[in-house]
Amino acid sequence: MLDINFIRKNRDLVEAAIKNKACKADLDVVLKLDDGRRELGQKIDELRRERNEIAGKMKGGKPEPTLVDRGKQIKVELMRYEEDLEGIERDYLRELKLVPNIPWLDVPVGLSEDENVVAEVVGEPTKFDFEPKNHYEIGQIRGWIDKERAAKVAGARFAYIKGEMVKLQLAIMTFVIDSLTDENVLKEIGERFGVKVSTKPFVPVLPPYMIKTELYDAMDRLEPREDRYKIEGDELWLQGSAEHVLGSMHADEIFKEEDLPVRYVGYATSFRQEAGTYGKDMEGIIRMHQFDKLEMESFAAADESFNEHLFFVAIQRWLVEKLELPYRVLQKCTFDIGKPNARGIDIEVWLPGQGKYRETHTADYMTDYQARRLNTRVKREGGMEFVHTNDATAFALGRIMVAIIENYQTEEASVRVPEVLKKYLGGKEVL
Repeated sequence: MLDINFIRKNRDLVEAAIKNKACKADLDVVLKLDDGRRELGQKIDELRRERNEIAGKMKGGKPEPTLVDRGKQIKVELMRYEEDLEGIERDYLRELKLVPNIPWLDVPVGLSEDENVVAEVVGEPTKFDFEPKNHYEIGQIRGWIDKERAAKVAGARFAYIKGEMVKLQLAIMTFVIDSLTDENVLKEIGERFGVKVSTKPFVPVLPPYMIKTELYDAMDRLEPREDRYKIEGDELWLQGSAEHVLGSMHADEIFKEEDLPVRYVGYATSFRQEAGTYGKDMEGIIRMHQFDKLEMESFAAADESFNEHLFFVAIQRWLVEKLELPYRVLQKCTFDIGKPNARGIDIEVWLPGQGKYRETHTADYMTDYQARRLNTRVKREGGMEFVHTNDATAFALGRIMVAIIENYQTEEASVRVPEVLKKYLGGKEVL
């Protein structure tokens, strides 16, 4: 969330962010509640100071009745004021949480995803001398995707992934982890895309699949709740993407400046209700309730965090280019980046079976918006600061396999193996 003092000093800027992100925050309400909590806080401090003075006067000897009576009165007043303050603090936090992050200067203003801007197109859409199939048709022919039995066992929007498609997923995972833990590869990526950052490798992580309500909310990723799966009887939720449990892992911790950036690449099976999407992408494995992702997360100092964001986008592009897939880069508009984001970039890969580009990657630049709620800080020479966080998709395994299957398909409904993955599949040329 934003700092209340920043809001007071930059009200016009914050109002513009609320408007351009179509958020429901009301700054008049936020500031009025803040005034109320400050006023009550002062009264409580004054009463506690008076209580301490009375306690000092009552030491030794017989206390004066007036002091005893005033002490009792203060106790009652404190209880009432503290109860009032607790209610105001609760209301204040609820309203402050509605205030969005400030969009980065180059974020296009727009009130729908249709106003996202295509920043770059790389490669030509794959062409065939036959009518290309979609991934689901090929998956059924090859016995790789079984949604009928999954529906019997778990319901709609689940699938059994089988056979060589499983090997393909494991090959992609190993390729990504090998790449992101290799400092030479990261140096190559930085030079290729002209981003000057540390080449510190990523730490691979297998995180928990569940997250507490408090931390999910602090990450500002709990909403919309109807899209999340809650564990009945517990304040636990199934995470919707690995960054939810990576970004929260250092809550209430302080980094040393020399340890930054801290970078993780986490693999997790993730869960989403996909509320409101019924009827969309019902064929195949594009929108599933359960899906596997490799996600990047980093904690960086404020003056290095934007370059870190650009570096994450560069990594995404490098990974897609290594698979030799045609893609385009989208700069997301104010509405589409979301409430906690300062900037957002999508990568969309061409899917010949569908005849259009589809999102495969997202990169989110959060500045200190998450860290303030999480209380994740760094000790620097000038004092204590909140860290800045970045998260970005390395690969959503289902979607990138869709892209490979559709772009590398043959007329016989086989799939050629991308060159970079052959060594991870025992040199196999075709699946």
